[in-house]
Amino acid sequence: MKQDSGGKSMLKIKITDSAIALLKRKNIADKILLLVTDDGGGKYSLQGGACSIGAKFSIVALDEIDPDYPLNIENDFELQLYTSDYDTRFLRPGLTLTVKNSRITLKDNTGLLDSNVRIANGQDILAAFEKGIMMNGESC
Repeated sequence: MKQDSGGKSMLKIKITDSAIALLKRKNIADKILLLVTDDGGGKYSLQGGACSIGAKFSIVALDEIDPDYPLNIENDFELQLYTSDYDTRFLRPGLTLTVKNSRITLKDNTGLLDSNVRIANGQDILAAFEKGIMMNGESC
């Protein structure tokens, strides 16, 4: 992974025209977005358990920056896209977000990471968790 002058990792993602069009249709392209692994390791994880570590991802829309997700993911559309140190363990060079069969797909230079990246509202996730409800209603 590239590093900036301070030694911090710089993430870059290619977002295809079809992916940006879908994010615009969902009215979230102008929001703060998080790219997170969906494995129970973060506060916005929709699904938890060892079976999903590094295999499921979500795009979470927020109204304001979350300091727990400080790493900007550079992209050509200037989306405000962030992730966490934890999530970078699963994000490798060649990240690409595209749409295939009406689903958001995430891949990197090693191949397919997730063929069905979910989109979720961060406030809804936190509110559900506070009530003890899992947003997806499932785990391993």
